[in-house]
Amino acid sequence: MSADPHAPTNRVPVDVAVGVLVRRDAEGHEADFLLTSRPEGKVYAGYWEFPGGKLEAGETVEQALRRELQEELGITIGGSQPWQELVMEYPHAKVRLHFHKVFEWTGEFEMREQQSMAWERLPVSSMPVLPGTIPVLQWLAAERGFAEVTHRG
Repeated sequence: MSADPHAPTNRVPVDVAVGVLVRRDAEGHEADFLLTSRPEGKVYAGYWEFPGGKLEAGETVEQALRRELQEELGITIGGSQPWQELVMEYPHAKVRLHFHKVFEWTGEFEMREQQSMAWERLPVSSMPVLPGTIPVLQWLAAERGFAEVTHRG
C-alpha cells in the first residue's frame, strides 16, 4: 500500500456522496459549515468529516446525499450544488468523494448514529479531521481567502 493517498491503485473506487452544509451570515456570505464525528465502531471513529455516505445501486449523488443526511442527521435537504470531486486511497477502501454544497434544509438535527456535530469556521477546532476532509477545508480556505485550515492545539 502506497503512503500517497492520491496514488493510483487497481481497486475500484466506491462512490460516496458528501454534504458540505453551509449557513450564510446576515449579508448572505457563506459562513459556518457542519462537521460531524465518525461514530464508534466505524473506521476512523472519532475523526471529524463532512456528513454523507455511499451511493446505493441506481442512486444519483443527490439522491444518496438526501437519503444519507435523513438517515444520519434527521434533516431533509432542499437541494444540493455539485462542487468538487476527489478520489482518496485509504487502507480499507478507495473512495470517490462527490462533494455537494447544501444551503437549505428542514428538520431538527438528530445525531442518529450517536455522532457529534459542530458548526465550524476556518481554522477549524474539531480534531482530528479525516484525511479526505483536509482538501475540502483547503478549498473552502481558498474561496474565503484563508491560509490556515486547521487549528493545532
